Amino acid sequence: MISRFVLLSLVVSTLSSFAGTYAQFRTAWGDIDVELYDDDKPVTVRNFLRYVQSGRYDNMFFHRCPTNQSTRLTDFVVQGGGFFVMTNGIIDRVPDFGNIPNEFGVGRRFSNTYGTIAMAKVAGDTNSANSQFFFNLTNNSFLDATNANGYFTVFGRIVGRNSTNVLNSYRGRSINQRIKDMSSLDPEWSTLPVTYSGTRAPTLNDLEFPNISVLKLSVAATNGVRELSWNSLGGTNHIYHVEFSTNLPPVWQTLTSTNGIGRNQTMRITDPSAGATLRFYRVRIGL
Repeated sequence: MISRFVLLSLVVSTLSSFAGTYAQFRTAWGDIDVELYDDDKPVTVRNFLRYVQSGRYDNMFFHRCPTNQSTRLTDFVVQGGGFFVMTNGIIDRVPDFGNIPNEFGVGRRFSNTYGTIAMAKVAGDTNSANSQFFFNLTNNSFLDATNANGYFTVFGRIVGRNSTNVLNSYRGRSINQRIKDMSSLDPEWSTLPVTYSGTRAPTLNDLEFPNISVLKLSVAATNGVRELSWNSLGGTNHIYHVEFSTNLPPVWQTLTSTNGIGRNQTMRITDPSAGATLRFYRVRIGL
């Protein structure tokens, strides 16, 4: 099997600076690893990260997985970012930070193809995206239409075979298989994905709660020594390849490779070439 890699972070070896993002969605069916397009969709990515890092996505659940009206099977999108469960068991809307400008035409243009993640918005209102996002379960390039009902901004893509398998868990399911009609409680929950098969009414424990972690690489320079640190996204199934370049455009050289450790634990390495006046770093993950 060919290894799949994704650029996690690119940093200049200053006292403390970093860029580039890699996110992981832990779901009931496994982990979805996502490469975000920081350089091309900076406002959209920063907006998404703001929700993750502020805790506003805590206890958030996927609330929409529409069925095809002809086949009654799911083959469109799985959507989240809109609702969460409070500690008292009451469902409420995710508090939003306000709408962001549409970045469909900013940087490289990415189509709403299978495996991409994009911002949801109000029909007919180009600049109405705020907290909600969705994964494309098929080629939905019609969402790229150059009108107010299109321009759905793609800001990342899934990476790795396991992520594909997990995303495919949402495809081809009927209303009686993990997709439940709850429109009597809220019209926006008419195609709610749940974690069981059958016709009984779902409980809160049956909802899909994606736990989102974000990987960030940082560099600290102290007394001529550079220490690189980042948070591990999982166990030893991930291998992190730390690379450096002394010039731009970069020509990457391997500094070290190391297995992951426990989820969200801090990983650290030291660059022994402390005398280098300028170095750019990145971390790639082998999936």
